Amino acid sequence: MASHKILVIDDSNVIRNMVRDMLPKGNFEVLEAKDGVQGLNLIRQERPNLIMLDFLLPRLSGWEVYQQIQIQQDLQAIPLVLMSGRKEEVTEKLQEPFEYFEFVQKPFDQKELIDAIKAAMAKSKRRPAAVAPTPVVAPPSTAAAPAGDIEALNEKIVKMQAEIDGLKKQMSQILNFIRQKLK
Repeated sequence: MASHKILVIDDSNVIRNMVRDMLPKGNFEVLEAKDGVQGLNLIRQERPNLIMLDFLLPRLSGWEVYQQIQIQQDLQAIPLVLMSGRKEEVTEKLQEPFEYFEFVQKPFDQKELIDAIKAAMAKSKRRPAAVAPTPVVAPPSTAAAPAGDIEALNEKIVKMQAEIDGLKKQMSQILNFIRQKLK
């Protein structure tokens, strides 16, 4: 019986089969999703021990799946390996160094895959434990906000922070470009 579930979300059947074939036999149950919607559903249903996520996917992109994972505290703890044939597609949205997930460039060999999985597992352990939000106490004259409203606001905050991080990265790239031109 497999002791670990690995979810491979990639629209390429070749990549999904390649990952399955490269993993040590008997230790892993490989779950497969061919698009982001199916992948996100499997993440929520199966709670895999590791997610391998292609960045370019149909229906729901890898970037969108990544954002959904980040706004749900229970999913953030799952080790994540992002995959792409072009690293610049990932670094446009996510700033290096990648603190809580690992990146592997396609095509990859077995050693690169195993190293990426080990690194993703180590990085996920470094993620700080999720801190429960401080309860908001409404003044007696107003009703407390419904839990759904608070959750929606927290999701907006996470998305806005991701946008801010992206803008910071763009600003850094612009400054580096200007510095190079001034040399």
